[in-house]
Amino acid sequence: MSRRPNVVFVLTDDQGYPPLGCHGHPLVRTPHLDAFHNAGVRFEQFHSGTTCAPTRAGLLTGHHCNSTGVWHTIGGRSLLRRDEWSLAAALRENGYHTGLFGKWHLGDEFPYRPQDRGFETTVCHGGGGISQQPDWWGNDYFDDTYQANGEPRPFQGYCTDVFFAEASRFIETHRHEPFFCFISTNAPHSPFNVEPACRDLYAADTPCEQYARFLGMITNIDANFGRLRNHLRDLGLEDNTILIFMSDNGQTGVDPAVNATLYNAGMRGLKGSPYEGGHRVPFFLRWPAGGLGGGRTIASLASYVDVMPTLLELCGVPVAAERTFHGDSLAPLLQGATDPRWDERTFVTDTQRVAHPLKWRLSCVAKGPWRLVQRDELYDLRTDPGQRCDVAAQHPELVAELQAAYEEWWALCARQMDDAIPISVGAVEQVEAVLRSHDLRNEQDHALVWDQNQVRRGEVCHGYWDIMVERDGVYDFELRRWPKEAGHAVAAGIEGPDVAFREEGVAPGAEDHYRGGKALGFNLACLNLSGLPQRSVAVTPTDAGAVITVPLPRGPRQVRAQFSQCAGAYGSAYYVYVCRRE
Repeated sequence: MSRRPNVVFVLTDDQGYPPLGCHGHPLVRTPHLDAFHNAGVRFEQFHSGTTCAPTRAGLLTGHHCNSTGVWHTIGGRSLLRRDEWSLAAALRENGYHTGLFGKWHLGDEFPYRPQDRGFETTVCHGGGGISQQPDWWGNDYFDDTYQANGEPRPFQGYCTDVFFAEASRFIETHRHEPFFCFISTNAPHSPFNVEPACRDLYAADTPCEQYARFLGMITNIDANFGRLRNHLRDLGLEDNTILIFMSDNGQTGVDPAVNATLYNAGMRGLKGSPYEGGHRVPFFLRWPAGGLGGGRTIASLASYVDVMPTLLELCGVPVAAERTFHGDSLAPLLQGATDPRWDERTFVTDTQRVAHPLKWRLSCVAKGPWRLVQRDELYDLRTDPGQRCDVAAQHPELVAELQAAYEEWWALCARQMDDAIPISVGAVEQVEAVLRSHDLRNEQDHALVWDQNQVRRGEVCHGYWDIMVERDGVYDFELRRWPKEAGHAVAAGIEGPDVAFREEGVAPGAEDHYRGGKALGFNLACLNLSGLPQRSVAVTPTDAGAVITVPLPRGPRQVRAQFSQCAGAYGSAYYVYVCRRE
């Protein structure tokens, strides 16, 4: 073959395995994805991390997510450890153009941004979803502002349409050279904001409006996927492009009142669950020039940590001896090889979502049809796909074997679990760094402010940030309650909407992301840097921020930044802008 294959990877957010027509869903309309499923190679037992950032960490490194520092979606534990070698970096080092479009969720500040991890072209939202605290203030999925190559830029259109359109532009620009295009949609993640026409496709047949919106978001993804395939075909790129479709974790819940009635392909559990429905996901791949397609099903157990070694092998990218993966290349399986060793593989996944990982927490050890859940429950999917009958007592030797596999996995991950993963300030690569409450280190996850509606409600949070001062110098720390683009004073409240939002497209209950705000009346700002005395400044009613200036030598620090009022109430600043004076 004269040219290495292109790679286009489409990853959806919180969709899971069930809501596809080809997987038996009775309502959802996904003709383009169904056709791709029928034309490609599909893994019927493909597994992920059980939540968003962890899966992305494993996909892009070939390492178990917990070992990369990413076992949560907030709290400073969605930052991909600085020394990880990413799929994008590996491909770019070997002559590929690389682009990311949509969701990143592995860090919004240097050195964790996508442009720091191998992507040369980026259009992405902040945090783990549009309207979350790190995202541009007031984004509502329609006509939003995204970070384009690190700079805020307004776009016209619905988020999924924008991300696919920008990806198509990137593909066309680099059509004469090998490229890696990662389209990572935030849809169908909540809030379930979508065009009314998409919602109305399902309004009469679903148990609640939120589910109609969820399915409508998937149908919109499907339409974009169809346009993407046509674009590749029109450019003459389809045959030599490895095209992949996957979801990042199990299907999300939409409403506690109806979640138990949702079509779940016979599986137990939704997003975050250690049961099959929490981490079994679709994985379809097609590469005609490489002989990969034809509607073939692979039953062997495979997982998200297998993706990077697989793609590097298919693309002919050499891997230095010092680079290792926790996953295995699936290329032999894709190329039709049979090897009984695949039947002996074990895979471990878990849901931590705590400050410090806990052994056996919401865990699953998989081997063939067997699932060991939370250390002591054993299920045989051949006779019990819904995981209702615990057979651990009948198979003590197998339970012991799978427990031993977990212990080995835990020991591998635990080598780096307690390391600090600091956000850089004063780096040449980023003039102004922003510390956000989304990334506060905290022992109480429930007390974090990670969404814009929490900022508006004035919820109290406490914690600290790990930072790395990259250069000696004098630093300005500007503490804010509202982000700079919002323009409100620290002590100010908001009456009604302060941003334009698409009312007919916003899901019921999500309106508070875009209007109103509680006045907190703060009048004092305090900054604590580890090893230094506290500094404080008064805040007046008209101040948008409070600036505290500190000389700092190069090195690691912990930062606490708080507002308080005369009545004694206090809490962390939601945003701290840090800049080195030149």
